[in-house]
Amino acid sequence: MNVIVITGASDGIGAEMARQWARRRRDGAALVLAARSVDKLEAVAANCRSGGAKVLVQRCDVSVQTDCIELVAAAMRAFGRIDTLVNNAGVSAQALFGEVPDLAWYEALMRTNLWGSVWCTHAALEHLKASRGRIVAVSSLAGLVGVPGRSAYCATKFAQTGFFEALRVELAVAGVSVTIAYPGVVATQIRHHGLNARGQTAGSSGLDERGAMSVEECARLIVDGAEARRRDVVMTAKGRFGRWLKLIAPSIVDRLALAALKQEVRPR
Repeated sequence: MNVIVITGASDGIGAEMARQWARRRRDGAALVLAARSVDKLEAVAANCRSGGAKVLVQRCDVSVQTDCIELVAAAMRAFGRIDTLVNNAGVSAQALFGEVPDLAWYEALMRTNLWGSVWCTHAALEHLKASRGRIVAVSSLAGLVGVPGRSAYCATKFAQTGFFEALRVELAVAGVSVTIAYPGVVATQIRHHGLNARGQTAGSSGLDERGAMSVEECARLIVDGAEARRRDVVMTAKGRFGRWLKLIAPSIVDRLALAALKQEVRPR
């Protein structure tokens, strides 16, 4: 049985990854679904159980280290092992740096997007070594290319990318793989639920979301990448091209990043 722990599993990409893993694991899947909303987790768990998976629901706020430690402990009590840890929980943010009156929420964002994944990984590390398991970090294209109006979010995702790139090398000898996924614009509500310049819920997206990738496709690419133990999952041709272009013509990438913003939120 493959035991998979997924943070941020109550909706969006995390919930869809759980549903897909529940359907595809022929050897049986045991899913540990973590998020702050137990009611939403229970609805996802019901879908997964109907697909044949065993499911544990665990309330967890990844910005609280003790919650991360208890998540791993609960998974071990329930199933006795951890094979895959998916660090998916995250919060979006959109704000021009010069319009931010108080930087306190920058620190709070870092606790969720970086420290949440670090704390969960640290708590699970010895168990993952024992199973020669997999670590998945759901970063973002904003963890590869700086996007104007998303300085706080980019900072957290660049930090997450750097941490897991270094950890990948450290864990290679232990047989633990590290897959970093870089979604672009995906048809979820994460940007609507993200933070604005005052650290309040934005209520809308600052990005041009035409042509957004479906949640189902994004989740499938991450699950496929984790199963194959791929280093990186860059999901679109535009993302792969931008990563390469940044090395030889960074000013063009800057202009493309600016063009991704809606006109009304561009710097003036």
